[in-house]
Amino acid sequence: MRKTKLALAIAASTIISTPAFATNGDVLIGLGAQARALGGTGTAAFFGSENALTNPALLGKSQGSEFSIGGTIFMPDVTATSDVASPGTATSEQSDNDLNIIPEVSLSTRINENLTFGLGMFGSAGMGVDYRGTPELFDGYSNLQLMKFAPTLAYNEANFGIGFAPVVQYGALDINYTADGTVGNGMSTDLGYGYNLGGYFDITPEFTIALAYQSAIEMEYDGQISTAAEGLGIPAGMMGDELEQPAEIKVGAAYTMGDWLMTADYKQIKWSDAKGYQDFQWDDQNVFAVGAKYSGNGYWLGFGYNYAEDPIEVIGTDAPPVTSGMDGYYAQAIDMFNNHFFPGIVESHFTVGGGINLTKNSALDFAIVYADEVTKTVNTGVVSDGIATMQGAPGAPYGLAADASTHTTKHSQTGFTVAYRMNF
Repeated sequence: MRKTKLALAIAASTIISTPAFATNGDVLIGLGAQARALGGTGTAAFFGSENALTNPALLGKSQGSEFSIGGTIFMPDVTATSDVASPGTATSEQSDNDLNIIPEVSLSTRINENLTFGLGMFGSAGMGVDYRGTPELFDGYSNLQLMKFAPTLAYNEANFGIGFAPVVQYGALDINYTADGTVGNGMSTDLGYGYNLGGYFDITPEFTIALAYQSAIEMEYDGQISTAAEGLGIPAGMMGDELEQPAEIKVGAAYTMGDWLMTADYKQIKWSDAKGYQDFQWDDQNVFAVGAKYSGNGYWLGFGYNYAEDPIEVIGTDAPPVTSGMDGYYAQAIDMFNNHFFPGIVESHFTVGGGINLTKNSALDFAIVYADEVTKTVNTGVVSDGIATMQGAPGAPYGLAADASTHTTKHSQTGFTVAYRMNF
């Protein structure tokens, strides 16, 4: 029974481990250089065509046409330290997944006085680590990449606007790990469908408030999750291949005072309702973001801050019985493998950026995002007993205390975004 439970925990947690992006959980804190420079805001602040995926209604504030192309170089720094396989003898390793490129393309064009068309194509989410070559850390590797395509239509009047964007999401998932043999099924891909809906209202010409909603998007990666589970001795059909990206609810405000723009956003990410996250005790995540931007003669400078508490609940702190109706073994296994393979634990992001006009109709923007290091430790003593049993160690299980071994992850992030904008 314990072998099945350990296999389930390894498979399930490995499945959702993916290359790390600059994230609240696994969601990018902002889309576009301007939004990322200002703490990931953009629900009420107008940043041009970049708003296509943040709040489609804001495209109604555009004039003429705009095209933006850019990308983010993202460098996560993740290290795991664990003695779960041999209590008292810890292994520490830095994840080899330390460089990612995230593309961003957007455009908008005004159709008439009241209608604007836009299109956004962004790498939008992802998370994970690469510990291949370290068997004490299960040689764990998996790769989830998500990109969204959103054609947008916005309607505006003098002081308000609404917008709608059907969303097509492309996802790719590849899982490989070692657990009594190597398990992997190549890469699987899927297309999912959802929508973005938003609105804004100008209380005064200087003060805007806004609301936006992003629907959940169901995704299924054939043979990935089920193969991982069966490869670890889990009965067929116990785990499916769905991994849903959660819904988001956003509220924002933006205020212009002379050459300064001040922005503030609140966002809730509905992890607890998303398939593939709710089973692993993820809580809904409240995100708070603020930013300020100064516009000068042919340039702008901005800075911001983004905070979201780690959404992954620790459920195996104590010896059994524990919360959620799980025994201590299963709870600790989920804690450990979430902490090891899916370290979406960073909380504070500090942002800065700027832009310069290259010509009358073109500009170059940049942003730097740094997520302060977070350390998280979970108890794994009950899991160590299970591993010893799987390996056939003499005398196993040993009856170790819940805190006889631990797993610790350290995680910080740095990202550099550059975008080129053209107005015509």
